Amino acid sequence: MTSVNRKTEIISAAIEVFAEIGYFRATTAQVAERAKISQPYIFKFFASKEALLLAALEASWERIIDSFRLVVESASKEQLETDLIKAYEKILALHQNEILLQMQAQTIQEPLIREAMREAFRGVRQIVLTAFCETGIENPEERTLIFLARGMLCNISVALDMPELMEE
Repeated sequence: MTSVNRKTEIISAAIEVFAEIGYFRATTAQVAERAKISQPYIFKFFASKEALLLAALEASWERIIDSFRLVVESASKEQLETDLIKAYEKILALHQNEILLQMQAQTIQEPLIREAMREAFRGVRQIVLTAFCETGIENPEERTLIFLARGMLCNISVALDMPELMEE
């Protein structure tokens, strides 16, 4: 197997393990076991557990950003917000562990993790705000804030298994 594929498998395993038992409780041995590799092999790709977390977070945020960019490129003004919501709901349904990982990372005080989370969230905010501005949606800043707040509420709904929080 190529090293790129192996690295991707390690990141996927880390996302699962970190989301299931928490970053601080998880060990690289558990990630290695999930990826069906030896623990030392993880360190061929990642200098530390924190570096692995950063890579896992990057992968999870890339999925959201890429998905939103596709929507922005293809949706009409009338459908933009609805299509962005549907795209995020799809991510929540198919990649719940990535969202749970991001939720955990919001509370981690390590400077590199905090900065990665801030930058990624800024990126998502900017994509949405720019799209709302460019399509002429009224009050784009407020609508962006509401959109992001709704996304956070969706995250809480999934984490707590409270689907009623997502009902319209």
